[in-house]
Amino acid sequence: MILKYIFKHANADFLNRDLDKLTPKDIMFRKAICHSGFKIGLLLLSVITFIGVFVPFFVDMSPYDQDISSRLLPPVWSEGGSWQYIFGTDGNGRDYLARIIYGTRVSLTIGIGAATVGMLIGVTLGVLAGYFGGIVDQVVSYILTCQLALPGILFLLTIISIVGSSLTVVILVIGVLHWTLFLVVTRAATQRIRNLDYITAAKAIGARKTNIIFTDILPNVLNQIIVIFTLEVGVAILAEATISFLGLGIQPPTPSWGVLIAEGKEAIFFQPWLIILPGIALFLLVISINMLGDGLRDITDPNTTIE
Repeated sequence: MILKYIFKHANADFLNRDLDKLTPKDIMFRKAICHSGFKIGLLLLSVITFIGVFVPFFVDMSPYDQDISSRLLPPVWSEGGSWQYIFGTDGNGRDYLARIIYGTRVSLTIGIGAATVGMLIGVTLGVLAGYFGGIVDQVVSYILTCQLALPGILFLLTIISIVGSSLTVVILVIGVLHWTLFLVVTRAATQRIRNLDYITAAKAIGARKTNIIFTDILPNVLNQIIVIFTLEVGVAILAEATISFLGLGIQPPTPSWGVLIAEGKEAIFFQPWLIILPGIALFLLVISINMLGDGLRDITDPNTTIE
C-alpha cells in the first residue's frame, strides 16, 4: 500500500502543486520525500533490517560453528584474508560476518521490545496523569521524580545481576527504565487536549472516560508517541550493548554486538577489526534510527515548512 501511494504521488506535478490544494496526508508525504535525513535513515535502516532478518534464510552461515584451525583470520581486504570468511574469524574460529548479522537480530529484538515496554508504561501513566489531574497527576509526578533520580546504568546492572541475564530479562529491565520521555510528552499533550471542545462535547453526551481516552485522546498523541518510540529504540540498543560489554547482558555464545566488542577488546592492537566491525554496525543502526525519528518529528509537525 505504501509503495502504491509513493508511485501514485511521487511525480513532478505533485511536488510542484500549491500547498492549499494538498490534503494533510499529501503534505506529510511531500515532507517525507523532501526530507533527506528521513530518506537516508529509512533506507539505511531498511538495508540493515533486511540483512539481519532475511539474509540468514538464503545464505548458509552459522554464528556458532567453530574451526580452531581458522582462528583470528583477518577480513578479506587485509593481507591473509579470504572470501570464505569475508569479515574474518574470532578467537574461536567462528565466522565474524555471521555473528555480526545474527547480532543485528538480537539488537533489533531488544530495541523494539524494550521500547514497547517503555511505551506501554509511559503512555499509560502520562495519559492518566494528564486526563484526570489532581491526586493522580501528583502520584505520577512523584513516580517520575523517583525514576529520574535513579542512576540508570548502575540500577540496570544491579537488577540484572540479581535476577539473572536472559533476552527476556534484558528487554523488560531496559524497558522499565526508559519510559520517562513517553510520560512527559503524553502527559503534556493530554493536558492540552482534554480542554478542547470535542472532548467537552463527548463528556456532555455521556461518553465513558475510557472511550474518550482511547478514541479521542490517544489518536491525537499517536504522532508524538511514534517519534519517541523510534528514538527510544536506539537508546535501548545502546543500553543493551553497554551492559553486554560489561558482561551482564546477553551472554556468550549468543551473538550480540556488545558481546563481540567485549570479546575483541583484548586483541584491539593486533586484531582491531574485532572491535571496529561491530562498532560500525552499532553506529550505523543507531544513527539510522535517530535520523528516521528526527525525520518523523519534522514530518508530523504542522509548524515545519516544505522546502
